[in-house]
Amino acid sequence: MGFDYPGNLRFKCVKCGLCCGDTAEKTRHVLLMKKEAVSIASSMRRPISDFAVEVRGKAPYVYDMKKTVEAGRCCFLVENRCTIYSKRPVICRFYPFGLETNQNQKIFYFTNECPGIGRGKLMQKRDFNRLLELIGTQTTAAEAGGSRLF
Repeated sequence: MGFDYPGNLRFKCVKCGLCCGDTAEKTRHVLLMKKEAVSIASSMRRPISDFAVEVRGKAPYVYDMKKTVEAGRCCFLVENRCTIYSKRPVICRFYPFGLETNQNQKIFYFTNECPGIGRGKLMQKRDFNRLLELIGTQTTAAEAGGSRLF
């Protein structure tokens, strides 16, 4: 199965934290696959219920990261820094990109809300290939009928 990606697009994370929380226009959901939640729980030595709630109908995701009540931001974001950066979920690693699938192809898209779009290096096919490698076999269930993964 091939894939299509945005051409002539520059991106660099500017570490603003916008992707980690709600905005006036958007309520965010940092979704986690089971293996991601287990890995975070293990590394933090905390039960999954401390930082995530179960969700249904979002396969391959089974958890939604909890947010701080006061700011509506990921519970692991402290002073615009991710405290689980090396263990962050694939959905976080993908941002500001998303992936749609149909029977024949995967199609990458991006959001203009991210201030890092238009900055930094020119994204190449290999960069999008790396994103696909992150999700590996996890896309199987979602691809069956065609869906939007991120």
